[in-house]
Amino acid sequence: MNKKPVIISTDPGIDDAVAIALALFSEELDVKLICPIFGNVSLENTKANTEKLLTLYKKEPQVVLGSQQPLLRKSINASNVHGKSGMDGYSFPEPTVFADHSLTAVAAMHKIINQEENKTTLIGIGPLTDIALFIHLYPQDLERIEQIVVMGGSLGRGNYGVLSEFNFAADPEAAKIVFDSGLPIQVAPMEVGRQAKVMPEISEKIKQLGKIGDMFYQLFSKYRGGSFATGLSMYDALAVGLILNPKMFEIVSTRIEIETTSPLTAGASLIDLKGYLKLPANAEVAISVDPKQFEEWFIHSIAKTIK
Repeated sequence: MNKKPVIISTDPGIDDAVAIALALFSEELDVKLICPIFGNVSLENTKANTEKLLTLYKKEPQVVLGSQQPLLRKSINASNVHGKSGMDGYSFPEPTVFADHSLTAVAAMHKIINQEENKTTLIGIGPLTDIALFIHLYPQDLERIEQIVVMGGSLGRGNYGVLSEFNFAADPEAAKIVFDSGLPIQVAPMEVGRQAKVMPEISEKIKQLGKIGDMFYQLFSKYRGGSFATGLSMYDALAVGLILNPKMFEIVSTRIEIETTSPLTAGASLIDLKGYLKLPANAEVAISVDPKQFEEWFIHSIAKTIK
């Protein structure tokens, strides 16, 4: 079976750590490149976390550093959710996998995309700065992109601003460039991540799934994306889920516009489910996920890490 080549832009982050594992241990995806970016925590920390994770996973895709700040704005972070380092709560082994400092993330994307026989999928589970820069700098490469799969945006209210979800609020201009690109895009918004709960009994099952399962359990105990007792939201895992198990979602084709002008609503995603904007669709949006199907897929996928 030909694996689908993918590039991951990520800001680990606890739920990013899970998403990266789901992609790396999948039998369907070939992770060619991982680009740590600013976001949940600083670039220094997301770089270190990526190196620690890959060492623990015993996987060695190319790692190239992404952007340390947004295109135009000051950086924000989510250390209040993920802890100061982004992955507090587990003692990782000393890293043996290291980021390549000889080129930029965008240059690495360009190189890999043109080396691949098949079209490449870009997975954005942090701010979309590097994907936007790639679109801007290498328009000739866009025909080599299968699709962009994103965790971000919200169907209604936000979790960073009144109407803005964190990943889009971190770089609204980048999100706008991505959604204006004309490329095929799939999106898992914030509310769907809140439906994809890891409940206490799931956490206990995951704890038994070898060293990586135990690592997730320890990180989950520090994660403030929900409650360890009442369920944790697995936002970023859903971007990988859209590729590997789309049948667990309800997906609609619609228009997404990103607000960049108003200081009150910058980063807000207008997901036009009722056709008010009278504009052609530019994205496929997951509007719900079946919790039971997600639970089964999630546990089955993490179990692959011990084989």
